Amino acid sequence: MSIHPMSSARAIDPLHQAKIHLAAAHRLAVLHELEEGIDNHFTVTLPGRDGEYLILPFGLHWSEARASDMIVFDESGKTLAGEGIVELSAQCIHAPIHRIRGTPVVMHTHQTWALALNMLQDNRLLPANQTAAFFHGHIAYDDTYCGTADALAEGERLARVIGDKHVLFMKNHGVLVTGDTIAQAYRRLYKLERVCRTQVLAMSTGRTLEVLPGEIVARVQTPPANDRHRGERDRLFFEAMMRVLDRCLPGYAD
Repeated sequence: MSIHPMSSARAIDPLHQAKIHLAAAHRLAVLHELEEGIDNHFTVTLPGRDGEYLILPFGLHWSEARASDMIVFDESGKTLAGEGIVELSAQCIHAPIHRIRGTPVVMHTHQTWALALNMLQDNRLLPANQTAAFFHGHIAYDDTYCGTADALAEGERLARVIGDKHVLFMKNHGVLVTGDTIAQAYRRLYKLERVCRTQVLAMSTGRTLEVLPGEIVARVQTPPANDRHRGERDRLFFEAMMRVLDRCLPGYAD
């Protein structure tokens, strides 16, 4: 079995690892059709430095993201390290959520199937399959689209809406996920798109969805004591996806 070259030498430097993982997440979003070219945003709090965030500078296509491209910005929108600037809505949405929620990773997209569901008057994700059950109770809903974000107050409002949840459905806009690691946040984003697609496809039949009962949802969300990979699934998923990038879209670690 081949092992992805996330070497122990790289892992020693948390900042360098964060840049590599962030670049990989952008390129994976292209492979998984979650991106809009140069728009939308993924941000990460600098390891050990609250109030400073990593982001891909605006204007680069996500397919060309490299670790060396990442810039550091603060809530004022000032670039503190690297070349390039942070896009205004990224600054206004992400920085306040990082600050208020204390979450290390924030990812916001307009991905197709999640947005399709969020265009409906009733946009609730239903626990009608096993994967969707994992999201049940962890999604906040912002039912009022306020236009493009051009002030920090909008990010502060969104932070209040998301509360203690790790997914935000943004009506008529898109979705936002948070995570403790890039691997965790990206896995959530990836799986969210798939369950939204499944629900929209099932709804298109015009037939009634079979929603799982609460006790089954609770059972699905409770890891079994004999799960050999408990706590490792996010890492294993992301490392596998980076191996796909190594074959299909290499160069993200440069």
